Amino acid sequence: MDAQGRGQAEDIDPADQWVLNPDTGDYELRLPSSAPQSPVPGPRRATPAPEREVPAPRRRRATPEEPPPGRRDRRRPAKKKAKKKSKGKKILLWTGGTMAFVILAVGTAGYLYLQHLNDNIESLPDDGASTGGFQKDQAINILLIGTDKRTGSGNDGYGDKGSAGHADTTLLLHVSKDRSNATALSIPRDLIVDIPDCPTTQEDGSTKVIPGSSGVRFNQSLGQSGRTPSCTMRTVTELTGVKPDNFMVADFNAVKTLSSAVGGVEVCLAKDINDPDSHLNLSKGEHTIEGEEALAFVRTRHSVGFGGDLSRIELQQQFLSSLMRKLKSNDTLTSPTKMVKLAEAATEALTVDSKLDSIGKLKDLGLELGKLDTKNLTFATVPVKDNPAEKTPVTVVLKEGPAQQVFDMVKNDISFTEVKKKEKEKKKKEDAAVAARLEGEKSEPSEVRVRVLNGGASAGSAGRELTYLQNEAGVTKSENAGNAPAELARTTLEYAPDQADQARALAEILGLSGAAMKPGESVTNSQGLPTMTLTLGKDFKGAGVKLDATSAKAPEDLQKSTADKVECAK
Repeated sequence: MDAQGRGQAEDIDPADQWVLNPDTGDYELRLPSSAPQSPVPGPRRATPAPEREVPAPRRRRATPEEPPPGRRDRRRPAKKKAKKKSKGKKILLWTGGTMAFVILAVGTAGYLYLQHLNDNIESLPDDGASTGGFQKDQAINILLIGTDKRTGSGNDGYGDKGSAGHADTTLLLHVSKDRSNATALSIPRDLIVDIPDCPTTQEDGSTKVIPGSSGVRFNQSLGQSGRTPSCTMRTVTELTGVKPDNFMVADFNAVKTLSSAVGGVEVCLAKDINDPDSHLNLSKGEHTIEGEEALAFVRTRHSVGFGGDLSRIELQQQFLSSLMRKLKSNDTLTSPTKMVKLAEAATEALTVDSKLDSIGKLKDLGLELGKLDTKNLTFATVPVKDNPAEKTPVTVVLKEGPAQQVFDMVKNDISFTEVKKKEKEKKKKEDAAVAARLEGEKSEPSEVRVRVLNGGASAGSAGRELTYLQNEAGVTKSENAGNAPAELARTTLEYAPDQADQARALAEILGLSGAAMKPGESVTNSQGLPTMTLTLGKDFKGAGVKLDATSAKAPEDLQKSTADKVECAK
């Protein structure tokens, strides 16, 4: 729409631009034209002269309550009942496509404009890095990328000057197959990863392979060396084992425009903050922020927590949770003006992959995500620790056991908020005798004696699991017994009846099911003491990773929160 047309549209309530088409039964968007239309005269038709003159009937001027003769009235009826019914239909349009998660929610609001907003959407090839797009009957994985590239006015104080941008803020949004729960997993920008080779489509349609990099920061997966979002996709797959269905990229302006479009976002601080780097100056307590102040809030890191990127992630999660609640509130859903602003802001601020490049596709995605209840959306951060290779750590590396545990839960579509329910359902399927093996007293980890054998896992697995048991799980009386005499499909723990309390303790640590516990005989360890035998089978996933995915629990120290709660940043 040109400037003149947009100016005219601002004088009209956006809801009044929707007109019922009697031929289809649907409402259609009728935008005002940029200039008044003049009638175009058609060719004259010869008519026979009348036999006698007859005075023409005096034409009555149309009143405001009726249409001119020969024209169809496209205005809404003045009757209150009819007007109320029309409003109800419009509300269904607004609420039906509203997304359940921040940026996605706004993208769906854009379908109010239908084809009018398609021109706003910028898309990039996925270069074969995705699954080919989300499916309505499957779990959904959307990669959300916030870039620090300086685009638009007023952003000179943020990001790297002259940079092509980085994957500065990245979340992997997983929505369960049954749409009952979701997890937004934050990936730290300073996490050391291996970036794989990235086949990338060039402007002329040819494909160029951008060489990968080993042991670099995750944020280099975008922008650097010509890498596109498809490279970030491949890096996430390499890191987590989860292949995203689609990606969406937002810049600094997205935070400013979206927060303003909903009339501000509520946040909370546990202390006063005056950060000259991010330009955030807020007192302790609750605040409603938008625009530049909202951007300053999500960019702040030196004044919260430990002053690093992990602390900033907590702020961003609080902001996104609050924004999502505002998007799903009646105050937003029933306001045509806000929904129109959201549609404009989102489609102009987002870049999506080529499998998600139309309002119709965004609408379909939004309808799936709109089924989600905010209390079952968990924000979590990939478990990491300071990089031991640095004297003064500025980067982080994975906590191998807990991180793989989190990735495994996402891959297996296990909720971080409803695990207990799924555990209960699984236990019902086990017979009472097998389930009883897990019930009873448990020894302290330091009292557990076990030898570890490799019975089908990858080479070196017994040694790595032993290191985990001794250094992180507290099972110090454990030892490596080499390879098992035969390969096993599933991991087993054999123990004597008087070792049942030790077996239950180890089963809890490893995530073993009752079926994996094999009452039998003990053996002697290198000190001549009775010990249990843990044989790692082909199902072994890695040191510290829960073996039975359906009984997996989130790591106790996992940084996470749910979207229905407000937690003040410290």
